[in-house]
Amino acid sequence: MTSDSTQILQKQDNTFLHPWESIDELGKHTRTVMASGSGVYVTDTDGNRLLDGPAGMWCVNIGHHRKEMADAIAEQVMRLSYTSPWSLTNAPAAILAEKLSSISPGDLNHVFYTTGGSTAVDSALRFVMFRNNVLGKPDKKHIIARANGYHGSTYLAASASGKSRDKNFLDMDTERFHHISDPSMFDKPDDMQDAEWCQLKIDELEQKIISLGPDKAAAFIAEPILASGGVLIAPDGYHAACLAVCRKYDVLYISDEVVTAFGRLGHFFASESVFNIQPDIITCAKGITSGYIPLGAFLVSDRLIETIQQEQRGPYFSNGYTYSGHPVACAAALKNIEIMERENLLQHVQNIAPYFQSQLQTLKDIPIVSDVRGIGLMAAVECDISGDAAKSLEQDYAVGDRIDRHCQQLGLLVRPIINMCVMSPPLIIDKDQIDEMVSILRRGIELAMDDLKNEGLWSA
Repeated sequence: MTSDSTQILQKQDNTFLHPWESIDELGKHTRTVMASGSGVYVTDTDGNRLLDGPAGMWCVNIGHHRKEMADAIAEQVMRLSYTSPWSLTNAPAAILAEKLSSISPGDLNHVFYTTGGSTAVDSALRFVMFRNNVLGKPDKKHIIARANGYHGSTYLAASASGKSRDKNFLDMDTERFHHISDPSMFDKPDDMQDAEWCQLKIDELEQKIISLGPDKAAAFIAEPILASGGVLIAPDGYHAACLAVCRKYDVLYISDEVVTAFGRLGHFFASESVFNIQPDIITCAKGITSGYIPLGAFLVSDRLIETIQQEQRGPYFSNGYTYSGHPVACAAALKNIEIMERENLLQHVQNIAPYFQSQLQTLKDIPIVSDVRGIGLMAAVECDISGDAAKSLEQDYAVGDRIDRHCQQLGLLVRPIINMCVMSPPLIIDKDQIDEMVSILRRGIELAMDDLKNEGLWSA
């Protein structure tokens, strides 16, 4: 395989259609070609070493270049590379299911394997609709989600997502999917108490259920932290109160932990440990294998399974994938969890997260930094050059693009989401590496600020 970036870019420009690709600029993008990784760092084909600020995409939790992960994957490939999940099973899938059951909250003891986060959400939503069909409730199919939420790219998952710009030119189910506002504290009026803001958002959920009709509202799906929406954090007690509302009206609660599960907030699952809820369904992916091999899953409660079994109609959940419970992916997940437990990474995140968050807060003295927010090892540094609420999308992109470019030149990968720099480093990061990350991010923002000032797009 060639390691020459020019040759690689020529190949991909002609054939590789990337996610979120601007079709009118196909083949014109300048992308960095990544070549290798080790720990919290990656290296491109030009030899530049970069701190992996987003951990790939919220996923490389145990870090890059883990030989024992490679060995576990290779060993399983040589033992059994694949078997059909329909009429057969395999040891890694069975053992992993038992392990996930043991570390999940409450009675979420049943595991359905998928290929990633999108298919986990899609399958969970299909399961909700399937169950209501079995229970003789064919009209109870409406799903409530939130603005700025992101749940995936399959049809149902994308329909549940609430980021409006992701829906341009694509079809969605707009009849059965409904969105309420997100509960971000960043949007709370200055003169409103946190408890009042929280109650306002809870009431909005209840009113949506009532307006749809409890006989039609099937499920509420929510990320514990709205990740791709910009690390938006709800007020204390929000999730527990939302669960109570759902229980009141027989609406299922789906906790989308594709990002937050497997250590991002210092626990295998954040729903109960951080937010004090035992949802009906949890979706997960990303950190389950630390990105080494694609795998997703949804965990469903015993209660939901039992209500289906009591119907005694012999219903089939006719949903699945060729790679459901893939033995190599499940072996990778088992090794990943073993590493996290052996190295006590969950406790490490709990110990180091306050330092990570406090160091990022030091960036608030930069004039264009409008907010710094986060929890665990995930955070967003939001920048604004408009000075008022009427800021344009073009201005926001101008900020994010320049920060991203400067940070990469200085040795840091960030994930720019418009005007936000999202940071979610590998869980193994230490204090010195956090200092390095924050120092580069500060310099990158300052250089971007100078660019914007010189270009007449911002003035102090």
